[in-house]
Amino acid sequence: MWSTARTISAGDIVITRDLLQPLLITPGKDFNSRFGNYRHNDFIGVPYGSKVGAPSGKGFIHLLRPTPELWTTALPHRTQILYLADIAFITSQLNIRRGSRVIEAGTRANRIPRKELAQHHSPTPLYAPLVLPAISGHTSSTRPGLLKPGVPLPALPLPRSSSHRDEFTRHGLLDVVTLTHRNVCKDGFTVTDTADSLFLDIPAPWDAIEHAKKALRKDCITRICCFSPCMEQVLRTVSALNDAGFTDITMYETLLRPHDVSQIPALPSIDDAAEKLKRAELRREEKRLKQIAQGQRTKRKREGDEEDPDELEVKRAKTDEVTEEISVKSDEIPQDLAAPNTNKKFSVSKVMSEVRGHTSYLTFACLLPDISLISSAPHH
Repeated sequence: MWSTARTISAGDIVITRDLLQPLLITPGKDFNSRFGNYRHNDFIGVPYGSKVGAPSGKGFIHLLRPTPELWTTALPHRTQILYLADIAFITSQLNIRRGSRVIEAGTRANRIPRKELAQHHSPTPLYAPLVLPAISGHTSSTRPGLLKPGVPLPALPLPRSSSHRDEFTRHGLLDVVTLTHRNVCKDGFTVTDTADSLFLDIPAPWDAIEHAKKALRKDCITRICCFSPCMEQVLRTVSALNDAGFTDITMYETLLRPHDVSQIPALPSIDDAAEKLKRAELRREEKRLKQIAQGQRTKRKREGDEEDPDELEVKRAKTDEVTEEISVKSDEIPQDLAAPNTNKKFSVSKVMSEVRGHTSYLTFACLLPDISLISSAPHH
């Protein structure tokens, strides 16, 4: 699945952009979508990330290399699933890292283990929100850089358990995952004093708390997380954690607040606004002086025939003075005032009106180590 080659080969899995659909490249097969009909043979030899046009000339698709993030989005959704925000937060609170041994009960869509384990098989590893590696009493990993093997993933219906096993096999993850089918609320887990962290995604996590305590290590601080959609489940889980001796019990709700980001032109500065007002004032003054001059010319024309030549000469001199004053005022108007910079833009954002709401409540707790085990451990 995690091919390191630059180009697509037969047997590789690609993710179609926009559709976010995993596609196994099989020679001779066709891929039909609303963007057209495509032949798998046309995908072979094409670099990952390429834009491939339909043979009909109408439509195209992009073929992306699978990454843990893409695969988390593209995997089949069987029931309610964990989203990236929840996965990242769970990783942080459970202190999961390379080498951690983690148990997950209730895999559902299998989103967490496939995202995290696939991350460690990726040819170009990025930081994964979860490093879901695992524990098992009968397997071990010899590959450098891989996590310790075996994540017991119990409480699955048998058909779904078989489906998960097939998917883990296809993705090459069975060497680091131990998949079991059992009722953890009644039968408990298959290991004792082994796990660094434990994640419960089951309807009644309070019934599995005592079994979870037995599965967690006692020589160091270990952590547990319970994924519950309802507050009533949280209350019963908190009571069970208290009774079992867990500490630092906290509950969180992960809510996303996406923002719609856009760009707007830069607002004019105070200097620009002042210059604009000054220019408008000068234009009003010029218009007023022109109206005065026009009124004087009209009056002179109306009275011109009644006045003698000497008086007319005096009137003409006064009119020339007004005209000169107007021209001086007109020259005072700046012609090269800097216009506001319309090319500069600012990024602004507002909260989107419709966002995805509640997914679940995440209840975390710590189990402190047994002091007797720590004191009896050999000192190096």
